[in-house]
Amino acid sequence: MLHPTKHGMKKKLSVVVPCYNEEETLFECVNSVLSIADDILDLELIIVDDCSSDRSPSIAASLAGSHPSIKYHRHERNKGKGAALRTGFELASGDYVAVQDSDLEYDPRDLRRLIDPLLENKADAVFGSRFLTSDAHRVLYFWHSLGNRFLTLISNMLTDLNLTDMETCYKVFRREIIQGLELKENRFGFEPEIVAKVAQLRVRIYEMSISYFGRTYAEGKKIGARDGMRALYCILKYNVHKAPLPVQFLFYALIGGVTALVNLAIFLGLYSFGAPLVVATLTAFFLAAGLNYLLSVLMIFKHRAKWNSSLEVALFVGAVAAIGFLDFAGTSLLLRNGLDPAVAKCIASLGGLFLNFAARKWLVFPEPASPDWKPQLKPNDNDGKLELS
Repeated sequence: MLHPTKHGMKKKLSVVVPCYNEEETLFECVNSVLSIADDILDLELIIVDDCSSDRSPSIAASLAGSHPSIKYHRHERNKGKGAALRTGFELASGDYVAVQDSDLEYDPRDLRRLIDPLLENKADAVFGSRFLTSDAHRVLYFWHSLGNRFLTLISNMLTDLNLTDMETCYKVFRREIIQGLELKENRFGFEPEIVAKVAQLRVRIYEMSISYFGRTYAEGKKIGARDGMRALYCILKYNVHKAPLPVQFLFYALIGGVTALVNLAIFLGLYSFGAPLVVATLTAFFLAAGLNYLLSVLMIFKHRAKWNSSLEVALFVGAVAAIGFLDFAGTSLLLRNGLDPAVAKCIASLGGLFLNFAARKWLVFPEPASPDWKPQLKPNDNDGKLELS
């Protein structure tokens, strides 16, 4: 039953707790989260066990049986933290949705503070920061800290946000925001993905200090160097296609440079082994074009943003062929006008670079602009006023 408070009607927070082999901490974690409920805030805990091999499933089931506010779901195979969070988000029914790792690195009392800007209708999403805090903070790995700051810097450059801790676990959202996003990452790539997609909505994002009690690897910490590399890839994958055009062009130029070197290496290799000139040239060209397509999809443009796969590939091949012909025609024209062959080829290639980028951006991989998210208003049955849904 809802009760009136100084913030209006009592609100409910859904806390998603992903769990994988956390038998030592899960019980204490859940009880700590339950303790933040008050006369303003109801709680719904959603424990998603990601196919743990220890006693975590039985502990989670016991907690769900003892507390009506706890839901429990188990994955029958291990899918990763991101997949567990997606399951939890689908099950959430609260006004707001938060993430709580099932270890004891984060203090739920901080999570309660993060709710206030949402309750006061100042924010649509609130992130906790381990680097703003003046509270307790366990001293651990220097290179982890440096890596987090580096990833946050790259993320900020592409999202145009000024976050201090993109990788933080503590993120709280209005439920309609988080359930309206199409999330794909299964492991720790969830953090840069969610930041990118929320940033693209242009909602009101706040950041607040939190305490942090990090674990060592001996104590069960799971994130590693591979996850850091994946995070960097996800920052590029989910941001570059929405970045300003000069940034997109810069990344495409880097891809173009890589594929040009591949083209040259394949051509020289085939030609040196006696392949006919036409065979070496065309083989190198089309293999490099295939690599260009793959890197474009992985790093910059959205695959099947508008077309199906076959039409997208057909448009790509057609654009490459047309621009290749223009490159040849332009080079020939410049040579007939007396330019040095190297200069003529460089000018034609630079023009081809711009044409290739334009063709990929607006012909092969076009996508509609994302509208700004706007809160939905609905009548409040008790007082006739409008409130955020």
